[in-house]
Amino acid sequence: MDRLLLMHSFVTVAQVGSFSGAAKKLGSSGSLVSRHVAELERQVGVRLVNRTARSVSLTEPGRRYAEFAARILDEIEAEDAGIAQLHDRAEGTLSVICPKWIGSLDLGDAIAAFSAAHPKIQIRFELGGMSDRTYDFLDSGFDIAFHTRDLRDSSVRLKKISSLPFVLCASEEYIQQHGSLAHPNDLAAHDCLVHLNDPVWRIGHGHASTLHKIRNIAFSSNSYIALQKAAVHGRGIALLPQRPAYDDLVSGALQVLLPELAVPDRPLYAIYGPGRDTPRKVSVFLDFLASWFARNPIPGIRP
Repeated sequence: MDRLLLMHSFVTVAQVGSFSGAAKKLGSSGSLVSRHVAELERQVGVRLVNRTARSVSLTEPGRRYAEFAARILDEIEAEDAGIAQLHDRAEGTLSVICPKWIGSLDLGDAIAAFSAAHPKIQIRFELGGMSDRTYDFLDSGFDIAFHTRDLRDSSVRLKKISSLPFVLCASEEYIQQHGSLAHPNDLAAHDCLVHLNDPVWRIGHGHASTLHKIRNIAFSSNSYIALQKAAVHGRGIALLPQRPAYDDLVSGALQVLLPELAVPDRPLYAIYGPGRDTPRKVSVFLDFLASWFARNPIPGIRP
């Protein structure tokens, strides 16, 4: 039988002085409370109460154990209250993980802004090291993980934070030497700069979109920043996140290719633990990030 339940019944008996009075206070029966105390005596190995027809008194070990049990129960109640309050307050440690390429771009700026706005929340932000299994971030001690792919996993919840626009581009130098693209199929004849986790490019929107597995890879990396630099240096055609490439696109260092087709945005999802009762620090974090991306849209690029 549960030790804490037995201790609770015994402490109540010690406070009230009778099984019937304890039962009334606990909303139970006198016989059940008596069985609880008897079972506790069996587990402890000593007699805790003196039973008579009219009253119940504590033995010497019983008085000592009553003080101990009351202290333990009070500490548990206080800790439960403290944990509940922490759950409802926007403070404490928040552990976040995401792929390297996301964390080093927009998301890194947004999380830095959140940390400055909520100094009572200590951020642990790790890039990379993510498993293919959606829920593994929970087993690794993280509260939130970010993805840019559609997820269907009932073991976690998700919230769409924003959409990340991408752009197909190349430098003017490369275009002059190798020509531009008239059709997505022309990619097969060009040098391409490919992210290691993104070897298949989708060009166009909706039913008109087409998938292209890139085979002529001139430069590959797990960093979009590295691919952007290679594109600026004329090494080939790249599919890049638009925000970090924006200045190069505006200055003309990079040119938009196939602007009439464009490329689909990538959804930015935050995934977090199951259950309807979301910790306050998590909900505040997610709301802040969604608001940050809404307040900091990426300006359009004119081809």
